[in-house]
Amino acid sequence: MSSKLWLKKKFILGIFFLITLIVFLSYFLKPIFTKSEIADYQLKVRPNISTLAINPDWKELKKYQSTITKRKFLHQIQSVYSEGQSWKLGAKVGDSFVDIKTRGNNFIRVFFSDEKTDLKSKRFWKKANELPKLINVKKRPLKNLKIAIDPGHIGGEWAKMEGRWYQINNSGIEIKEGELTLGVAKKIKQKLDKLGANVVLVRSDIRPVNQLSPSKFTDMAKELLKSRGMVVNETTVKRESELLFYRRHEIRRRAHIINHKIKPDLVICVHFNAESWGNPYKPTLTNKNHLHLLINGNYSQSEFRLEDNRFHLFTRLFQDIHTEEFRLSKAVANSMAMETKLPPYKYNTSNAKLLQSDEPYIYARNLLANRIYHCPVLFLEPYVMNNKEFYDRVALGEYEGLKRINGIKRKSLLNEYSDGVVEGLKKYYLENRN
Repeated sequence: MSSKLWLKKKFILGIFFLITLIVFLSYFLKPIFTKSEIADYQLKVRPNISTLAINPDWKELKKYQSTITKRKFLHQIQSVYSEGQSWKLGAKVGDSFVDIKTRGNNFIRVFFSDEKTDLKSKRFWKKANELPKLINVKKRPLKNLKIAIDPGHIGGEWAKMEGRWYQINNSGIEIKEGELTLGVAKKIKQKLDKLGANVVLVRSDIRPVNQLSPSKFTDMAKELLKSRGMVVNETTVKRESELLFYRRHEIRRRAHIINHKIKPDLVICVHFNAESWGNPYKPTLTNKNHLHLLINGNYSQSEFRLEDNRFHLFTRLFQDIHTEEFRLSKAVANSMAMETKLPPYKYNTSNAKLLQSDEPYIYARNLLANRIYHCPVLFLEPYVMNNKEFYDRVALGEYEGLKRINGIKRKSLLNEYSDGVVEGLKKYYLENRN
């Protein structure tokens, strides 16, 4: 055998061995990697910190010294982030600084910038006017913009676990929010790609992004139920474990992916709203249909008492996330309203507030996702899933062009939703990036 032939054979065998080793390691080391998803301390009930939260690293706030004026700080903490005077539980403002409550009775001092020198804070995301300038902005207005799309909830068998599912009399189509949001997300990605954006789906199939299971949270579920003085039995523990799995850990895992891996300039959270439908096998359909968007804010007193809540709030405030988040939300709310023709949803509870009377589609509300995603978040809540027309439109499936629905020519539901989002973003970046 010639030396060249021998070397070639040796090279092929080496490649085969390497591929085999990679497959072996990925299979047998997967349990090790999944364990690292959550620390043991997160699985304990801790006072003054949210369920499953990571312990805040308060030293992180030191990098925001002299990055925000006192005027802007007070405006945002009072008018955006606080329900009434709740903010005073977490901050004490001096002439040139703010003392922020950290753990226990400890504080960290952050100095304000001079009124004329509002400096850019350290962050991974960019505002529209910080993106590289384009010669021909109209051709690909979203070039150099990194967007993460987070399809809300989960599909498949998990949709029933979440309670975001119904089917009329065990026949016909199944309405699963986690699958509808994924369909919309893929449509939005397809259209944003054409405009030059770098788009990443946080969830690309019907499964959860986390690798754990509800059983991982059994012990914590028991501890939580006991701490609330509730009945602890097989049924209640199972339900609490599932809630911890999909409502807490799943969103925290998505936050890890967004903040540490994707590091986007913007997150689009795709959701659908719903009215109470009762029995999912015999759901109540309604004529109500509406639209609203949510931005982070309106923290209550009880929310200010939680250490991790304060940490994420002040991280967002010092990064000035709100300014860009609100501007983007206004642009997309306007385009969504034009596209869907839906009226604004009206909250009658104290957990959400309008920031401007002339922006009826946008409410400030403190949700887990729009709090712990450390960049501007477009949190969309259009349509009512158990609306009669919505059901009929989902049944029609995907199509191009227009079809007559209740006497009006309409796009498919997925195209209408995605066009509303994309047109708003396109207009915003055309007007602001250069």
